[in-house]
Amino acid sequence: MPRKSHRRRIYEDYLGRIQRGEIGRQERLVDTAIAAELGVSRMPVREALMQLAHEGYLEGTTRGFTLPSLTHEQVLEFFELRRLLEPRAVATATQALDAGSLAAMRDAVRDAESTLSSGDIMLFFRASEVFRNAWLAAVPNRELRQTIQRYLGQVQSVRMATMRDRPTHEIIVEGQRQLLDAFHRRDAVAAADRMLRFVLQAEESYLRLAPESAAR
Repeated sequence: MPRKSHRRRIYEDYLGRIQRGEIGRQERLVDTAIAAELGVSRMPVREALMQLAHEGYLEGTTRGFTLPSLTHEQVLEFFELRRLLEPRAVATATQALDAGSLAAMRDAVRDAESTLSSGDIMLFFRASEVFRNAWLAAVPNRELRQTIQRYLGQVQSVRMATMRDRPTHEIIVEGQRQLLDAFHRRDAVAAADRMLRFVLQAEESYLRLAPESAAR
């Protein structure tokens, strides 16, 4: 198999792992170790990891690649991006969602609701990813879609931490219910309004939980 195919496969595999929260903050991705595990040469692994670093999903260190080390100020800047971009994105997705996407989101909301009693955080996280990816895939503007995917991948560890908080858990599930209702009604204005409130609530949760904000 040519190197390019290896590189692409490895890139997509690790991108998916990052976006699903499967790579921990302390985990180091070492190209030689990954190459040995996969039975490929080092170069396509390094090229894939370098691409992920170039796109902001990873950062290089002297001992391999890790998730980005974000400062408190950077996280707040990402929330500003979310306030600006995501309401517009859901508004444009509202008319483009097909029956399959709506069904996937209904199932995801049902799974997320079940975790309010079960406390299964990993199921909650996976259901939330399914919900988000379903509407995001319907955003017609490719650059807008990819920009949102990129910064959400970069702040995955922040999202995982806040989702473990019970009040935030409840806020997210209720937000998903309301977004799904707006999607079913094809109401772009309601979807955009709900998303803006959703992002503002997420930022409030982060500020409540972040040690940096407590110190100020």
